[in-house]
Amino acid sequence: MTALALGPSWLDPDYLIQTFGLIGILVIVFAESGLLIGFFLPGDSLLFTAGLLVATDQYLHYPLWLVCTLVVISAVLGDQAGYLFGRKVGPALFRRPDSRLFKQENVEKAHEFFEKHGPKSLVLARFVPIVRTFTPIIAGVSEMRYRSFLVFNVVGGVLWGAGVTLLGALLGQIAAVRENIEAMLVGIVLLSVSPIVVEYLRARRKKRESGNSGDAPASGASGDVRPGSAPSGSPEDGGQRGRHARR
Repeated sequence: MTALALGPSWLDPDYLIQTFGLIGILVIVFAESGLLIGFFLPGDSLLFTAGLLVATDQYLHYPLWLVCTLVVISAVLGDQAGYLFGRKVGPALFRRPDSRLFKQENVEKAHEFFEKHGPKSLVLARFVPIVRTFTPIIAGVSEMRYRSFLVFNVVGGVLWGAGVTLLGALLGQIAAVRENIEAMLVGIVLLSVSPIVVEYLRARRKKRESGNSGDAPASGASGDVRPGSAPSGSPEDGGQRGRHARR
């Protein structure tokens, strides 16, 4: 396999696996699943590459079921760590100043994602870079019921951890995929960030629409009925006229 020319070489999945092996994969999955410092790590492409290397018996000489099981455990434990961190830190997380490895914007995005999708966000966020790191932390800050959190955490860990690894193993048996692994990894990266791009464009459109609506002229033109006033010819008006006629 050739190195993927995306980002720094030390974030290349092939380089990481060759250098750190299965232990490195598990540590990265754990960190990206719930540690604040893990949001930039290559989760999707790393798991896909791991599955491909297991299927082709390169670098990772382990049974596929064992790799999938250990990846799922690491993903679940990572979310667990994020949840406990969120419970401990609480709302103070939203007042934490920006730093080199922490951006308040990432917390706000994860919070919006959690508010929009509820508990199932723990499953959906697994497939969205950056958001998957902060969502279990937001669940802890929101004091989500632990039993519900654990269920969705396990479901998400299995679907993402085992699912992406198995996908890499299945496609890795196809010669065309092995010969064009760089293109496949680029496609996975683009596919994984597409929800963020869609959400960004949607937010920009909403902001533009709200700005246009704010420029519209205020209502209250002639013929409009003011709140609390009775329109001409209404029962209230007719009652007044009737009382004057009887006098």
